[in-house]
Amino acid sequence: MGSTLRTRRAPHHRRTTARFAAAFVASALALSVTACGGDGDDDGNGGDKSGGKESAAAVELPKLDGQTVSVAAVWGGSERKVFLKVLDEFEKRTGAKVTFVPAQDPIISFLESKVAGGAPPDVAMLPQVGAIEQAVQNKWAKPVGPEAQKQLDKNYAKGWQDLGAVDGKQYGVYFKAANKSLVWYNTQVFDNAGAKPAKTWDDFMKASQTVYDSGVPPISVAGADGWTLTDWFENIYLSQAGPEKYDQLAKHEIKWTDPSVKEALTTLGEVFGTKGFVAGGAKGALQTEFPASVKQTFTGGDQPKAGMVFEGDMVSLPISETKAEIGTDAKVFPFPAVGDDSPAVVGGDAAVALKDSKGAQALLTYLASPDSAKIWAEAGGFVSPNKSLDLAAYPNDVQRSIAKALIAAGDDIRFDMSDQAPQAFGGTPGKGEWKALQDFLTNPKDVEGTQKALENAAAKAYKD
Repeated sequence: MGSTLRTRRAPHHRRTTARFAAAFVASALALSVTACGGDGDDDGNGGDKSGGKESAAAVELPKLDGQTVSVAAVWGGSERKVFLKVLDEFEKRTGAKVTFVPAQDPIISFLESKVAGGAPPDVAMLPQVGAIEQAVQNKWAKPVGPEAQKQLDKNYAKGWQDLGAVDGKQYGVYFKAANKSLVWYNTQVFDNAGAKPAKTWDDFMKASQTVYDSGVPPISVAGADGWTLTDWFENIYLSQAGPEKYDQLAKHEIKWTDPSVKEALTTLGEVFGTKGFVAGGAKGALQTEFPASVKQTFTGGDQPKAGMVFEGDMVSLPISETKAEIGTDAKVFPFPAVGDDSPAVVGGDAAVALKDSKGAQALLTYLASPDSAKIWAEAGGFVSPNKSLDLAAYPNDVQRSIAKALIAAGDDIRFDMSDQAPQAFGGTPGKGEWKALQDFLTNPKDVEGTQKALENAAAKAYKD
């Protein structure tokens, strides 16, 4: 796809991922002592240490009375509800009317139909690096304006700015980030079983067996959402094969039939293929969407449907819709090290302007400021790459520690591999990587067949 991003990322070495992993491990270890802090805030201010005093706005926005700004995003459920609160504040401060446009995956196909119909949204929230590149190649995307760029330069590490740039020109503002290398566990299940958080893959498999022996399926898998399966693979692959191989596979410089992919799939197959480890079995997992995969882990008293669920910091939002409390009933540990280091995979959603309008640029400026990030941070289920956001905005010490490690990592990040790929391969339901890994969940012994399916889909998508 001709991405300059992929060229830039190649020189990274193992030590960068190791530093990020070490930063998070250090923060995560502190959670066992302090994780309950901030959860008891009755005023809903997300642990605000300012004594209830309203903080001054970090950025001045133009008056847009009478103007309408449309924003397209694939977010639904609780994520959409919180994002609408973010947009409400923009309306109050500018006088503009903001219209949320519900989009479907793949968002590029959705936008193509809107552009063809002559009605593209002013701004689209793009969840893949590849989607930004496609929007630029299709001549839909408009460069970031000077005011938004000022906020980016002030609030963002270069690594996050580079992720939103194509051919040296800035297009995307990464508003929402995700640390996708976390395992969340039900503390009651672990205590009853005598299981402990895992540091290595062997420890993880032993802990899973211990939980299974106690009568609870150890792992909840959101197989209905193919992106969660790509995250499973990527974390194993990054830790096992290393950052250099990861970058090569992300650019399709090596094939999916490479021995390193075989090794990673074989490791993943240990989880998917061990009888009783996946809640509901493969059939049940393929019918389980992400929010349900989380909620079934933290409901049901001492007999939930699963003891652990793997996914990023966004897990905290579905947990908040249960009676479980983060830091007491629900805790987290870094994805276990399969190779030398624990993996550190991140994802994110970037705002991209599709119209040359004052409203679109004002929204990008707002989303690049800590003002907008603070609103979602207080609600939970969110991590911002904005280094100017006060960590006190996060609702508990778990979220604060995750965000602190992300910011401390600076440029030392590895972006979600499937989100770097052409969307036809890495981001389309029922096709490409999503479909191949869903089939693998059903038949984890077919490593070779899965590799062939992945390579066939990748070769076609990258050629396109």
